[in-house]
Amino acid sequence: MPVLHSTKNLEIIDPPTSTREGVGIFEYTDHYTVFHYGRMPDPIPGKGEAIAHMAAFTFTMLEAAGVPTHFRRFIAPNRIEFDLARVPGPDTGPFTPDAGPYLVPVQVLIRTELPPGSSVHRRLAAGTLTLAELGLTNLPTDDQRLERPFVEYATMLEDVNRYVSAPEAQRLAALSDEQFQTMRDTAIAVDQVLTEHSNEVGLRHCDGKVEFLVSSDARLVVADSPGTPDESRLMFGEVHCGKQILRDWYVANRLEVPVDALINDGVPRSLWSQPAPLPPEFVPVMSDLYRALSETWTGERRWNAPSLKTATQAASSLIQC
Repeated sequence: MPVLHSTKNLEIIDPPTSTREGVGIFEYTDHYTVFHYGRMPDPIPGKGEAIAHMAAFTFTMLEAAGVPTHFRRFIAPNRIEFDLARVPGPDTGPFTPDAGPYLVPVQVLIRTELPPGSSVHRRLAAGTLTLAELGLTNLPTDDQRLERPFVEYATMLEDVNRYVSAPEAQRLAALSDEQFQTMRDTAIAVDQVLTEHSNEVGLRHCDGKVEFLVSSDARLVVADSPGTPDESRLMFGEVHCGKQILRDWYVANRLEVPVDALINDGVPRSLWSQPAPLPPEFVPVMSDLYRALSETWTGERRWNAPSLKTATQAASSLIQC
């Protein structure tokens, strides 16, 4: 079952019920998404396999650190099997932990650095985020490091996800005060594991999102694919290792897709114009970057990719052309 706004395909092996989890398989594809548009025109060969290995490695690392996850097993070359929960929908209303397993319909975002490209800079300029909320007294510089992680929440089942307050996130998640605090604490623990590992392998873990499901025994369990470049902002030196490079190219060439304006104007998705394709020389460079990142993250040489330094230099040079 392809999900056109996602980089993964979902296969349901055993549907979840109100009393037990099901079993699903994520197939990581070579697609990428930017601007909330959905799948962009150009697949990046090897991206899906590279990210699948990163996801499996990260889940194993989190479990070893005592963080419960929905991961079951890796299926070569580009799939993982996981515990599947019910998804709240407009006809069901919010699920509650005493009604069986469900996907929590909000994501927790953790920010420890504010590099160029972080939405924080844009939101501060627009007045939709305040310095006080960030715990700062002056406007942050590019690459600002925060003394303590900045935690916020966003929806995750809407056409364009939106930031919500903690009380609104708790209401949407249908969690008690204790459960909501556990979700926050677990997200921070995930960020700590990912940040420490990033430091060990020469990367910067600047921010990331963590998703959860409530299990059949009412535990909060980490879901989706933390620690991958689709869910975390990873940098090597001053270069982004992931879709921010692609986003920057579209912006630099004034080819970004104005999704927010299209939605605000009520333009049906079927009438949105097709994004411009990437230059042909860009695709193999991004393939090398994703493979180099995966080999760096997992410590396993699978594709004999260039070093991450070489791969990021090549990607950076394309943006500057």
